[in-house]
Amino acid sequence: MLNKTRVTYWAKEIVITVLLLFVVANVISYLRAPELPDQTLSKISTILTNEELYSTLDDEGKPLLVHFWATWCPTCKLEAGNIQSISEHFSVLSIAVKSGSDSEINNYLKAHDLDFKVINDQHGILSERFSVGVFPTSFIYNKEGELSFTEVGYTSTLSLYLKMWWAGL
Repeated sequence: MLNKTRVTYWAKEIVITVLLLFVVANVISYLRAPELPDQTLSKISTILTNEELYSTLDDEGKPLLVHFWATWCPTCKLEAGNIQSISEHFSVLSIAVKSGSDSEINNYLKAHDLDFKVINDQHGILSERFSVGVFPTSFIYNKEGELSFTEVGYTSTLSLYLKMWWAGL
């Protein structure tokens, strides 16, 4: 009977700790979120690093994750698999900031088995436009093109998936 009591105690402690970490992480993300002058997604038409033409109009009527990252960012490397997983189910547009040439970014993607859409923001123009100062930073727009969530720092696949699902309702 003593073992069952210990297991129950530790299970409760783990659940409380996980919930507390979740709340703290979301408060920090909220406080670090960039201030955007407009809460509506701007129309972007550009050529991706793989030389495909992309426009945000292609994703109209669907939630869109706009993800700012960099090849030199350690947290971005940890989160890349999460972004890849989300890109297999939802629309994702990633923006590689000050990460070198298109071929360098494409080599990085290939080496890490990633194939999501990437814009090369070689000079940081888009990151400035979105007021991004911390990497990674993600913006989740709902199907009407309005900002639903902002994430700063590492975000789990589950958290991203739930927020994308919510933005699609």
